[in-house]
Amino acid sequence: MNEQTQTASEKAAKFSLNKALQLVEIAVEPFPKAALFELAERGWNTTFQQVLACMISVRTLDEVTIPVSERLLTRAPTPDRLLELREEEVTELIAESTFARTKAHNMLEIARLAWTRYEGVLPCDEALLLSLPGIGPKCANLVLGIVAGQAKIGVDIHVHRVMNRWGYVQTSTPEKTLRVLEQKIPKETWIEVNRLLMPFGKNICTGRRPHCPTCLLLPICPQIGV
Repeated sequence: MNEQTQTASEKAAKFSLNKALQLVEIAVEPFPKAALFELAERGWNTTFQQVLACMISVRTLDEVTIPVSERLLTRAPTPDRLLELREEEVTELIAESTFARTKAHNMLEIARLAWTRYEGVLPCDEALLLSLPGIGPKCANLVLGIVAGQAKIGVDIHVHRVMNRWGYVQTSTPEKTLRVLEQKIPKETWIEVNRLLMPFGKNICTGRRPHCPTCLLLPICPQIGV
């Protein structure tokens, strides 16, 4: 085992998640918040609005997600207002998002369900959210955390990558990372992990050419795989 590997192993063994999150909080301050958190702060914070925004965000950059979501939600902030639009109109409103036509179809299906079964108010319920077309565990967890304040972790590629570089998990997919984190991390930090690590992974601990030399976490980071 060479010196660099020994150093990484030693850092991983001593790694403190609480300390890391404190430093990440400082590090991400200059950067935009993760899209769904930013939209919630702007007032788009109902279950229905967050579900639509999260659907838009799938495989779409935050820089696109935020303005596209605001354009759609300004036009159709509630299920009944969305149902006034044809599928082609919804598709056009979210055209910059990936798979816009499929997302538009699913959005209208969700709006119909909310209107016919729940009197226009989509409940923030885990089983219901996971049953919605186009909504997987990541989106469901984000909505539950942001709207209802439930202890949930939304693991995207950024959270997955950062946690593996820290040596906090050794996993091959975001789904596996989620399962491990739910066992290892205290529930009171679950929402914070998602809120902080998404902008950290997007702007600092990037997939290619991470900004290690200027990162506040360099003294404690094992830099596994970097």
